[in-house]
Formats: sequence, C-alpha cells, structure tokens
Amino acid sequence: MPLVARTAKPYTVRELQRTLYRAAKADPGRRFHALYDKVYRRDVLEWGWELVRANDGAAGIDKQSIADVEQYGIVRLLDELAADLKDGSWRPLPARRVFIPKPGREELRPLSIPAVRDRIVQAAARIVIEPIFEADMLECSFGFRPRRSQHDALQVLVDEAWGGRRWVLESDVANCFEAIPHSQLMSAIEERIVDRQILKLLRAMLRAGVMEDQAVTRSDTGTPQGGVISPCLCNVYLHRLDRQWAERGHGELVRFADDVVVMCHSREEAERALVALRAILSELGLTLKDAKTRIVELREGGDGLDFLGFHHRWVRGNTPRSRHLCFLARWPSRQAMARARGRIRELTDRSRLRDPVEKVVQDLNRFLRGWADYFRYGNSARSFDKISLHAINRLSIFVANRHQRKRRFGWWVVARQSPDRLGLIDLNGIVIPPRPYRPRRRER
Repeated sequence: MPLVARTAKPYTVRELQRTLYRAAKADPGRRFHALYDKVYRRDVLEWGWELVRANDGAAGIDKQSIADVEQYGIVRLLDELAADLKDGSWRPLPARRVFIPKPGREELRPLSIPAVRDRIVQAAARIVIEPIFEADMLECSFGFRPRRSQHDALQVLVDEAWGGRRWVLESDVANCFEAIPHSQLMSAIEERIVDRQILKLLRAMLRAGVMEDQAVTRSDTGTPQGGVISPCLCNVYLHRLDRQWAERGHGELVRFADDVVVMCHSREEAERALVALRAILSELGLTLKDAKTRIVELREGGDGLDFLGFHHRWVRGNTPRSRHLCFLARWPSRQAMARARGRIRELTDRSRLRDPVEKVVQDLNRFLRGWADYFRYGNSARSFDKISLHAINRLSIFVANRHQRKRRFGWWVVARQSPDRLGLIDLNGIVIPPRPYRPRRRER
C-alpha cells in the first residue's frame, strides 16, 4: 500500500520540532539525552522520505534510484529502516563520489551521493537534531536554515551599505565541507547532545566514506557535500565561527554556509576583519580561499562584488527624483547570466527536435519561472530583457530547425504569427528593486 504524497509537514513532526526548539531555547545549557527513538518514529521516517523524494537525486553505489525504491515499496523500506535503527544494526553504505564542474570555472566540485535508504536516515536525523541547534544560531548565519533564505542575507548588505559600511571583505572557506575535522565537529555536537546512540549514528554517517574508482576511502575530516545532513552539520560547526566573531570580529558578518562577507566602515577595519577571520578559522582547522578573498570599496564608479548569484555595485539613481541618491544595486552576475543562457541552449538543443514544441516551451517556462523568481528581487530589468530575448531567439532557431527552414522563419512564427510567442512566458514587469530596511522576504 503506497504512502499518500504529502505537500506539507505532518502536524506531529512539526510539534516534535517545536518542542525540541522551545526546550533548547529556554535552556541554552541543556544537553539532550533522549533523542534516538525519535529518529525511527514512523512519522519522522515518512517525512524524511518525502524530503528525499522531493529532492530527487541520483542513485548511490547500490544503484537504487528513487523509482526503484518506490517499486520496492516505501512502506516495506521504512519498516526495514525502523527495525534496523531500533536494534542498532543500520550501517550506511559508502557514498558514490562524482565530480561536477563549478559554474564558470574549470575547477571540479566533489559531490558525494549516499544511497537513497541512507539519505532517508540522514533526513530523519536532521529533522530531530536541527531544531536544537537552530535555537543557538546567530543572526549572521543564513544558509540552509529554516525560514531563512538568500534574500535575507542580501537584504543585510543593502541595509549595512546604506548605513555607511561600504568597505567589504568577501571570501569563502576553502573546501569547507571536506575539511571540517570530525573530532571537533563531534565536540560541537556534544555541547548540546549527549544521547550515545545519536552520537554513534552521526559518527557512522561521517565515517561511511566514499567510493571512487571502485575503491572506498575514509577520512577523519569532512561532511561530504551531497549528504542530506551535511549542510546542518556544517552550520553546527561554523556556529563556532559566528560565536567567536561576536567576541573578536570587526564589522558586520554575513555568512551563507561557507560564503562569507564582512561589511566595514573603513579599509583599516576590513583589514582587521580579515586578520581576525583567518585566525578564528585557523583555530577551527579551516582556511580561507585566497583566490576569492579581497577587500572592495563600494563607491560610485568603483568595483563591485559577487555574492549569492548577484553582482552588487554602488550606483547613483538615474531618474530626476533619484539622481541625488546613491545606493547598493544588484543584478544577476555574469556567471548567473552565462548559466541561464547555457541552460536555455540545452533546452532548445537540436537533440530535442523530435520533441513537440509545446514540451520544449513548457520546459523553458519551468526554468524561466524558477530563475526569475530568484533574481526578480534586484535591479534586474535589463538582465531579464536579455534572457527573454535569448529565449525567444533560441526558440525561434528550434522551430526553424524543426521545420528545416531558415532562422527568420522561426522568428516569424514565434514573434509575429503567435500572439503569445507560442506560450513562452514574459518576464517584463516582475522585478522588485531592493530597498534599505525592507522586511526580510520569508520562504514558505
């Protein structure tokens, strides 16, 4: 009997997380000791499965995909996982190691793909432990946290620049997910959790290792990127950076996972911030990525910076009413624009000529909606015009190729003959420019 697909978190799981969060918030010194039985609770495992299925993803080393697991039987699988967790016999398989290109660079990013059944257990463990650590997280942290988004972090940059902090230190933690020491990470976890079975479960996940070229390697560092629980564990560890920064740092820290920006009033303050950041990370066994570390002054006509997919620059208003004002504007970065164009090219490639035009338009619209939903919160009108024109051009070429005609035929069909460009969505008029001290946009 298949499980009923859910679109919202079950009430019992929400109540469990609220209870854990409130208990942790009420007593910052409390160490939780009775959590393991919550991990194999049926509602927690079911919601863990829903999260894994929604994220889709590739198969692990057991070659079982989401579809294979559904064919095997979700109820049957969850029963087996619950039994294995309860009697302590569950052991994770090594993750499958793949390398994916970093956008706009020749460098490759290592990605570890656990088996689907292991991803379900990781999701269940995250459901239980995340509210406890969330109660301790500071305002400067934004990445992979409930009810916090990239736009919340971006709003801080607008607010601080408007308030006078226009010297910016930008950097990120080098190889963060692969470099976190297991011993220090477990020490950070034990500040809040003393349940031996939970700690054993987390150690097993960390020590599962990765399989590459038919060989399994294990390390005493890293929360492999690609694991469901890895972002949570990364935040738990980097919370130590946030705490130390509150005592020893200079300027306003904005951290999104391992991406770091510090807003300062002067170059001297930014240089002190860099020294402090290097020192704190060194104590944590981490380093900054030198190639991405720099200090930028936000000034009219000066350089800008890229952060969370946007390019940020200090500009002057271009209308009579705003010409006396300077402010921090943002629009999609060059890399973001290149990725968007590349994706549109993929969706309209010649290899899809057998697909109906309606299907290609549907796929284009799905991508454009998602891309625009993120980048609309910026000064992105010109960028949207460029991406819209590129999508029309590529669709025109696709139509022409499908009919074995010249490109101008495709343009005539899409832009002239069709009143709605064959159903391709219009991105005009949806941009929302940032404003200082605007309430943060909350993700549902």
